[in-house]
Amino acid sequence: MPSKPASSNWLALQKTLPKARKRNRDTEDLPRKRRKIEVAETTPQTTATQIKGREPTHGATDETKSDSRAALQKMILGEVEYTEAQRLPGKYLALDCEMVGVGPEGIESALARVSIVNFHGALLLDAFVRPKERVVDYRTEWSGVRERDMVNARPFAEVQSQVASLIKDRILIGHAVFNDLKALLLTHPRPLIRDTQAYAGRFKVSKSKYAALRSLVQQEVGVTIQSGEHSSVTDARATMAVYRLHRREWEKGSIGPRISPSKRKGKA
Repeated sequence: MPSKPASSNWLALQKTLPKARKRNRDTEDLPRKRRKIEVAETTPQTTATQIKGREPTHGATDETKSDSRAALQKMILGEVEYTEAQRLPGKYLALDCEMVGVGPEGIESALARVSIVNFHGALLLDAFVRPKERVVDYRTEWSGVRERDMVNARPFAEVQSQVASLIKDRILIGHAVFNDLKALLLTHPRPLIRDTQAYAGRFKVSKSKYAALRSLVQQEVGVTIQSGEHSSVTDARATMAVYRLHRREWEKGSIGPRISPSKRKGKA
């Protein structure tokens, strides 16, 4: 039957009523919790994996570089190509020296060569040093130093000053490094020294309390050094390799910079 037109009273009443909310046919019949879940799923989320996978805002530091045996072997053997950034001094330096014999029968030792490498093994200093006294025994079999190396050797004071400038405020790594410092007539704050010989004994890396560098490098890194004439460059890199291999463990138990040098008795 045809519908009758609405009366004027009904039209007037309809104007006074609030407008009905538009029905959402897609969600109206779903339970309340279900609707909330579906809305949440449309919001982008950042997962834990995404957070861990983000690149750091700054470049990687020395401490985060790979310390695998293969990489350390290449460093010792001088088979690494360095970037400009890797050639900078950085926080860690390794020092090694070679000696020659002076005095009666060449019994006394004098500095003849100094080498310093950074954390990556990049060479920062390699200088032959002219002893103040006449060289009686070049000890070439062990030092690798020959008479011809003294032709262009630098004065002791000049090399000493350069070494002091390089190691200042940096962590110095060496094997029985106090002998090297003694030859250079230099001191260095104990909290900034990492002696691989002392640490290898303290942390039971070696059975010997005073392990030879050659034995330690063969055991820990798998590289043979000092099989013939010594090289202070190779030895400095080998010392750095041993330190890098055990750095995290050694730093946890290190005397470190926790005690101010001014509060310690004696000198380094």
